[in-house]
Amino acid sequence: MKLYRFLTGPDDASFCQKVTAALNKGWHLHGPPSYAFDAETKAMRCGQAVFKDVDGIDYEPEMNLADY
Repeated sequence: MKLYRFLTGPDDASFCQKVTAALNKGWHLHGPPSYAFDAETKAMRCGQAVFKDVDGIDYEPEMNLADY
């Protein structure tokens, strides 16, 4: 099964750490990162899609994809 996540966070080191943690758990980057202005917080936000192939499980909506 292919799993997909979209990681988001502020434009700071915590976002890079979130993406690095996902990569070290076997996730792969999917496309380029995104960068947008959050008008509510008046700060820049980053986003990165990641995917991972996992055998032996079936998708369930209540799954916490960060656990895989």
